[in-house]
Amino acid sequence: MLLHFIFLVKEEELEKRKWEFNYVTNMSQFYKTWIEKTFSREVVVQVDEMVQRSGNRFNLVDVPTILEDHKSRGENIFHFYLTYFRPLWTDCTCEGYFAENFGMIWWEKSKQNDDINFLMERNCSKVSHELAHEFLRQLGYKSYKEIVHEIWDRHIFASLPFEHYDSHHKKSEKDPLFATIDTSSLQL
Repeated sequence: MLLHFIFLVKEEELEKRKWEFNYVTNMSQFYKTWIEKTFSREVVVQVDEMVQRSGNRFNLVDVPTILEDHKSRGENIFHFYLTYFRPLWTDCTCEGYFAENFGMIWWEKSKQNDDINFLMERNCSKVSHELAHEFLRQLGYKSYKEIVHEIWDRHIFASLPFEHYDSHHKKSEKDPLFATIDTSSLQL
């Protein structure tokens, strides 16, 4: 299965957000490992930037535009969009959205350059939320939405810590680079 991460960025922010794209590239390799270990599914990952050109008010990127992009790239590929805007509709408190072979989250922009901790806690963790929905769905779990939302709510409202991983994709609280939902209760 091909998992294609697409980082949406405004043309005028392209250079100053390169460090984030570098993080996304590393994160994609981490998620390849995480998916294989957590869900026993092999994936090939790909990463691209989708640049929103400046100066054209009528060429705004929104959810319908992204869905059209997903269709044009091939609906049999799992496209995961990291957007600079919130989805208009979501049933997830993480401000993401998913459907079959489609995921998106609002990728929040850090106020500081090179704030890896911010990207890890605020964005990387959201990616795991939406990926968990899709891979539990693929594995045939009937209540895949509720399972993930219950875990997410415990992270947000009951101080359940995220799982942290280092640059070697090993669980670690020392020098973590990536954060995911707690998968210990998934019983996979």
